[in-house]
Amino acid sequence: MVLKLYTYHNSINAKRVAITLHEKNVPFELHEIDVFTGQHKTPTYLEKQPFGQVPYLDDNGFILYESRAISLYIATKYADQGTQGLVPTEPKANALFHQAVYSEITNIEDPAYKAVVEKLFKKALAGLDPDEEYYQKLITNLDSKLDVYEKILSKQKYLVGNEVTLADLYHIPYISMLPATGCHSVDSRPNVARWFKDITSRKSWQAVKDGIKSTSTY
Repeated sequence: MVLKLYTYHNSINAKRVAITLHEKNVPFELHEIDVFTGQHKTPTYLEKQPFGQVPYLDDNGFILYESRAISLYIATKYADQGTQGLVPTEPKANALFHQAVYSEITNIEDPAYKAVVEKLFKKALAGLDPDEEYYQKLITNLDSKLDVYEKILSKQKYLVGNEVTLADLYHIPYISMLPATGCHSVDSRPNVARWFKDITSRKSWQAVKDGIKSTSTY
């Protein structure tokens, strides 16, 4: 049966999953969830995703949530098709992969997510002006982490080595939104800029950056 992805079509986190689906050439159905009317907080939805967040995946009755967990499941289940090596299996390479994933979560997404919320979503969703001092502190924090990335990427093409992995692709959704906040920290670091241009030029991101669409009809 075709995989079913339940989410708002422009969900930042769901784009992580959609990138993986495209990389692995896995057909899927998008089932639109109206987060603006609170559909993700209804009893029916909470039966599948108890935290009331998007996205979640339905694989013939197997329900999974959290975008990185879903992406890892897809890349593992469909390991023999599409882009190879998204999750390295050799023990040392696999350890480095998970190291890069945890670094993305704690060192990059945290300040990037908060900066996007502060500068873009706070006004749009709550009608509140952004706290510029707080935003600048977030960007200063992010800059210090990207300085480390600049060193890492001066020695290798991608975060785990010279082959792209999910650890690289996980970065795309939030970092791609930073320029809209006024942050150009990626462009000011040559190796980070080269890396990010590389991963965002992939067909998988181009297919979902403006919104997720089903690749299978239902």
